[in-house]
Amino acid sequence: MGITSSKTIVFITGAFVSNRCWDEWRVYFEAKGYKTLAAPWPNKNAGAEELRSRHPDAAIAANRLAALTDYYSNMVEQLPEKPILIGHSIGGLLVQLLLQRELGAAGIAIHSVPPQGVMTFKWSFLKAGWGALGFFTSTRKSFLMSFKQWQYAFTNGMPCEEQKQAYYRFAIPESKLIVRDTITGAARIDFKKPHAPLLLTSGSTDNTIPASLNYSNYKRYRKGGSVTDYKEFKGRNHFVLGQSTWKEDAAFILDWIQKQ
Repeated sequence: MGITSSKTIVFITGAFVSNRCWDEWRVYFEAKGYKTLAAPWPNKNAGAEELRSRHPDAAIAANRLAALTDYYSNMVEQLPEKPILIGHSIGGLLVQLLLQRELGAAGIAIHSVPPQGVMTFKWSFLKAGWGALGFFTSTRKSFLMSFKQWQYAFTNGMPCEEQKQAYYRFAIPESKLIVRDTITGAARIDFKKPHAPLLLTSGSTDNTIPASLNYSNYKRYRKGGSVTDYKEFKGRNHFVLGQSTWKEDAAFILDWIQKQ
């Protein structure tokens, strides 16, 4: 089945944010004739405010990357056709892992957390991720970004009031273990293995996943022979899905899908 014949999109949420971050994206793509799904991660089936009120949440803290990959694999395998996979951050990494399992008609990894072995020592990346790694703290307790951390890691460059609204609507507790898992074998990609068409996008002002890191991720695929494309958007931070420019990104992705 070719990518253009698939009319199902599975949106895969990243860490630290509610799956409701895809709401406007779902409306956009459904208006173009696609069926969409944007399921919450395990133990996160509630609104952002309620999830924050449960913090620290032992159930969320127990989430692991391998189990999350299986969770999405099982979901996708139940669909009547291979879907187009669109993921953000760790959701982008999950897109890469699911394509490796041959479970998607195509994949779009938006500001993807890189697979095992793709690293950077850029200061913004280390600063944005240090708190979530939770070294010297209990992994039985979830991690919740402070507003100050949110401002740096997600919404840098935006007006303060917009940052506050975004935090209230979307910020949720996270598993420290799942963040640590992204540098383990659970995040391993065989870059030489053939895969469905893959687009990796980045943002020039993303502190959490710098554009240079996404480009390094992309370059690992270039000798594999499969369709792999890359696009850097100017002025996009890690809150790319909710920035005022989100529809430009969605339109680019739709055009890319239709060209495959």
